[in-house]
Amino acid sequence: MDLVALAPRELGHVLIDELGDRIIEQRDRLFLIKGKARPLFCQNLWLEPRIFKFKSISEAAKHLRSIQRNWWLHSTSHHRRAKLIAEQLPVLKPKRLDFLAPIPKSPLGSWTLLDSETMLYSTDCSSPFPDGEIEFNEDKENPPSRAYLKLWELFTITGVYPRSGSRVVDLGSSPGGWTWVLDALECQVISVDKAPLSPQLKLSNRVEYRAESAFAMEPFAVDWLFSDVICYPDRLLKLVQSWESVAANMVCTIKFQGQTDFKIVSEFLKVPGSGVIHLYNNKHELTWFRFKT
Repeated sequence: MDLVALAPRELGHVLIDELGDRIIEQRDRLFLIKGKARPLFCQNLWLEPRIFKFKSISEAAKHLRSIQRNWWLHSTSHHRRAKLIAEQLPVLKPKRLDFLAPIPKSPLGSWTLLDSETMLYSTDCSSPFPDGEIEFNEDKENPPSRAYLKLWELFTITGVYPRSGSRVVDLGSSPGGWTWVLDALECQVISVDKAPLSPQLKLSNRVEYRAESAFAMEPFAVDWLFSDVICYPDRLLKLVQSWESVAANMVCTIKFQGQTDFKIVSEFLKVPGSGVIHLYNNKHELTWFRFKT
């Protein structure tokens, strides 16, 4: 076992397809896998998994406390015994974050019980949040949908986002959640969609709405390109390639319908300097980005 991968909620089947014969054992959303290559459809990765055999609850808790302070239980079996061990560890109370608030710096390990006397744990995980799930103090009045949380999450966890005065284009912007986020960052936003923006949005005069097709627009120089448009991944790839030379930074949602096309994801990753992540606020989709800022 080289890694432990936690599947996003309701997307375990997608992670199974991605991992194939790398799976050693599945325990609900938790997958024990071989190989160090990091899967894409993963909410949290346990990067240094270890096994610890113990005889008592106090011995198990003592072992974890001797390593570091903060631990998160992802219980998969022997739930009562696991809870008793957790009760002997320092209390961890996850807090909702404000947009762009600093992310936790203290190491957060994860653990579970494989049987009544066997613990699986990792001190090093890919996310500083419990089970990789970041929760925000949401704005439930202004955005027309929860899609805005994808940008909040990406900007918060990476610390990379457009600065005041940046020239940005939001393709396929209706109903306007991403445009709303970018306007709040004081960007100069060109918001493009044939469908109108939600009338409930209170946008500044920095926003220019264009009732055009995202795919018909001629590319032009911008600091940032954004797209949460609903389309097949191959069509989005062509859109990205057309803007690649003129958009310094790009953030797009790769949305899948039916089977997950991992080959097309590899084509996105051929764009120099780009990366792909499954955000907690993604569904059957991935967030692709290229940062130059």
